[in-house]
Amino acid sequence: MKIAVEVQFGKYSFVAYDLFVKHMLFYSGGKINLGIEVLTTKNMQSQMSSGVAYFEGEVYNVMRQGRNSPPVPLLILGVEP
Repeated sequence: MKIAVEVQFGKYSFVAYDLFVKHMLFYSGGKINLGIEVLTTKNMQSQMSSGVAYFEGEVYNVMRQGRNSPPVPLLILGVEP
């Protein structure tokens, strides 16, 4: 199993790039079988600078796009202190 893990505590635009571009390119190129994105939860994000993406919001964004967007087996994890 080939896995790509991204830990992203940065701005929301970087998370969108990871989810909808980077993981997809690696998957379609045969480099990975699964993408994992580790994000802060809303609780942790509220203690950080503005503009930081959070788990609950990004899961909602992926589900809103539909089952096949991004067309990559993807696990999104939320962490908090």
